[in-house]
Amino acid sequence: MAERKPRRPRDPGATRKVILEAAMTHLAEYGPDGLSLSEVARAAGVNRGTAYQHFETREALIKATLARVSETMREAVFGGPEMEGERREQGAGPMEFTDRIARFGMENPELCRVWLFDLLASDDPAADPFWKEYAGSLAHFTASDKAEEGVDSEVLSVILVASAFLWPVWARGHDKDGKERRHLADRFVRETMRLSMYGSMKPAEFPEIAERLAKATKQR
Repeated sequence: MAERKPRRPRDPGATRKVILEAAMTHLAEYGPDGLSLSEVARAAGVNRGTAYQHFETREALIKATLARVSETMREAVFGGPEMEGERREQGAGPMEFTDRIARFGMENPELCRVWLFDLLASDDPAADPFWKEYAGSLAHFTASDKAEEGVDSEVLSVILVASAFLWPVWARGHDKDGKERRHLADRFVRETMRLSMYGSMKPAEFPEIAERLAKATKQR
């Protein structure tokens, strides 16, 4: 049973955030079917009545929690909302974005798995905040002079996201105590970028990535 947290001062916005943070932890451990509003309220340090004021049903809590997971992923990979107008033009390069999504997936495999299954079951997956940003960024890249011609950005987005969140599940068999997470994430990033460099990206446009891959190959 989740440990009960101390009661917090009344602040509707803060209370909702605390409930959602507790729900994300609960969701990662038990999945949507095991999400209990009562247990989430207990873990968040609020009473059931307060929790029901914010989320009238368990289904409403699940929906809001999954939306929060998507926003958390978006912030971890692309930065906060304040970066929205600049991130594609001035933000990190493809190697850094790939590294961020691989690291997040390795540290939060259960949340990513739940998010991916929810996306697959959605009637409108393109509306998901993280997916919208990720697919939009790839579409922007594939339309640039740095990408090879004819790349299908939507298919590429599915391949990269699915593999980024499947790899941590596969890697758990080689990382019993969590010490190898960074190394395993690096392996994923390296191979993903190698495939991209000779598939969707023009190698001549990314000499720094080519150099990094060459060094990594020599060190293996």
